[in-house]
Amino acid sequence: MPIKLYALSTCPYCRMTKKFLDEAGVDYELVEVDLLEGAEREDAVAEVRRVSGGASFPVAVIGEEVIVGFNKKRIKELLSL
Repeated sequence: MPIKLYALSTCPYCRMTKKFLDEAGVDYELVEVDLLEGAEREDAVAEVRRVSGGASFPVAVIGEEVIVGFNKKRIKELLSL
C-alpha cells in the first residue's frame, strides 16, 4: 500500500509521525513542504489542500485514506501494525 507523508521540517507532530513510521519499518514517500521552493512548494501545498481540505500538517495518505495530524492508532489500523 503506497504511503505519502506531507510534513514540515519544524513540526513536532510531523517528526512524531516520521519517527513512528521509521520505527515500524514502513516505506513511505516524504514531502517536506517547507523545504521546497517555488512552483514545487506551491504544487505540494495545493495537493495537501486538495486531499485534506486544509493546510494542517502532517498529512499522511495511506492508500485511499487521508490522516491529518499524528493519529498513531489509525495509522496502526491501516497498516495492520
